[in-house]
Amino acid sequence: MRILGVDPGLNITGYGVIEASSQGVSLCEAGVIRGRSSKSLTLRVREIYTGLCDVVKSLEPQVLALEQLYSHYQRPKTAILMGHARGVICLAAAEAEIPVEHYSATQVKKILTGNGRAPKHQIQLAIARELQLADPPDPPDVADALAIAVCHHYLTKTNMLVAGSQRSS
Repeated sequence: MRILGVDPGLNITGYGVIEASSQGVSLCEAGVIRGRSSKSLTLRVREIYTGLCDVVKSLEPQVLALEQLYSHYQRPKTAILMGHARGVICLAAAEAEIPVEHYSATQVKKILTGNGRAPKHQIQLAIARELQLADPPDPPDVADALAIAVCHHYLTKTNMLVAGSQRSS
C-alpha cells in the first residue's frame, strides 16, 4: 500500500510517499511543494493544489495522511491561513478519490519517538532510522510528512491486528 503523508504549509508543504508491506516501510519519494510567499494567498493555494495533484497522479497513493490543524490562542490567524492549505489538499485527495486520515502532531511525535513534544531534529532522526536513510530528511517539513505517513501505517497495522485478534476470540 502506498501512503502519502502531507505536512501542510502555505510557503512549504512537505510530502512523502512510503510503500508499506508486511516486511515494513520503504521510501518511494519525498519533497516539498513551494507556495511562493511573494504571491497572493489565492496563487499560493493553487500552487499547493496543482503540486499535490501532480504527486498523486505520478505516485498513485491509496491513502493520504494529513496533519491536523493546530491552533494556538495567541496566533488564531495562522490557523485560519493553514485551513486554506489543508482545504486544497483535501480537495486534491477527494478528486482522486483517495481517503484522507487526520493525525495530530503530538500523536505522530509520540508514535515515532515516544515523546509527543519531540523537537524537529528528533523527528528527522527517527524517520532516517525508520526508513533506513543515510541522512535525515531536510527540510524538516519533509521529515514531518514522512512521519505522518509512517504513523498512519503503524496505526492501521495495529488496528488490523486488534481486529484480527477480536475475530479469532
